Amino acid sequence: MNVPSLSHTLLNVSTWHDQLLQWLERLYASPRLYQWSLSNPLTRWITKRRTQKIFDLMSGFVYSQVLLGCVRLDLFKLLHHKPLDLQQLSLQTQVPEPALQRLLLSAVSLGLLEHRSHQRFGLGPLGVPLAMHSGIGAMVEHNHLLYQDMQDPLAFLNNAWQGSMADYWPYAHDAQAAERAAQDKFSQYSDLMASSQEFVVQEILTSYYFEEHRCVLDVGAGKGRFASELALYAKHLQLKLFDLPPVLELAKANFQSKGLLERLSLCPGNFLHDPLPTGADLVTLVRVAHDHPDEVVQQLLQKIYDALPVGGALLLAEPMAQNHSHGLGGATQTDAYFHFYLLAMGAGRLRTPQELMRMMSVAGFGSIEQVPNPMPIHAQILLGRKHKCLP
Repeated sequence: MNVPSLSHTLLNVSTWHDQLLQWLERLYASPRLYQWSLSNPLTRWITKRRTQKIFDLMSGFVYSQVLLGCVRLDLFKLLHHKPLDLQQLSLQTQVPEPALQRLLLSAVSLGLLEHRSHQRFGLGPLGVPLAMHSGIGAMVEHNHLLYQDMQDPLAFLNNAWQGSMADYWPYAHDAQAAERAAQDKFSQYSDLMASSQEFVVQEILTSYYFEEHRCVLDVGAGKGRFASELALYAKHLQLKLFDLPPVLELAKANFQSKGLLERLSLCPGNFLHDPLPTGADLVTLVRVAHDHPDEVVQQLLQKIYDALPVGGALLLAEPMAQNHSHGLGGATQTDAYFHFYLLAMGAGRLRTPQELMRMMSVAGFGSIEQVPNPMPIHAQILLGRKHKCLP
């Protein structure tokens, strides 16, 4: 009796899936179906939603610029204190009323602002987080560099890593560039990383149990935002930070301002050519792997494995792609953003959890698992353990 192979079975599944998608494509393209769907109350909402999605894709750049305009005028913080009318906002922002009104009404349509009594404007449901969390506004402003690079998308694809974003993150496209960068460059991108890391930090602290560990090594620690929050959250932990020397100077100042210096060890180095310090039973890698190509990430994972004692663990957290192998899953819209953001940055890329888990396995880690977290848009979390030394 012949048993079909796994690859043959997957091929058949893929073929049936492709046939289904081709049938749906022909269905969507039918003018008669379109007219029928609009006339049928049960299907009208589907067609309207699909049309709205296409319009949103076409108009997305305008939406992002409305958001940027609101951030640059500080409208969210202005309206967080109290609602204001058009005249009051015009006086505070020094923007003429007719033009400002267009921005305000556009922001209302996007849910950033909302109408209040007496013709005033207040914060909408999407505007409240922007008033409360400065890191969101910092990323909105920072994205302007990405949009400049992508004004001509085809030219961008042929000249990636050569625009404003690549210049902003020199270490991501040139292994030695960060070591040559000026101190103000380190301060610039370290500040952005720290301010935009708030939600990722909270995802990790509320999703993983740190009580079993005694010493944590944070690799690519930056300004020490995650490590300092971890030190405040888990007061029994000792912290080691590994990063380039100028970056660690910023981290030291951050720890000192919070009275945490006695629990801190600074370990300057470059993980591309320096070994990692030993002594920690947990290594954290937060928003680092996706900045680098596969060979660099694999080398880093191996160094982490070698630096850990038997029983030690690696906690890796960063945005990850949805798994869509064999056409059986779907990517989210956030995938599109990160694919292009990382392409503009340098040689990194967005990986699925499964890809990263395979790379961890190659480095020697076992018992690799995905740690559930409530908001995987900000980051997904992987955990791997070192069970024994490789021969």
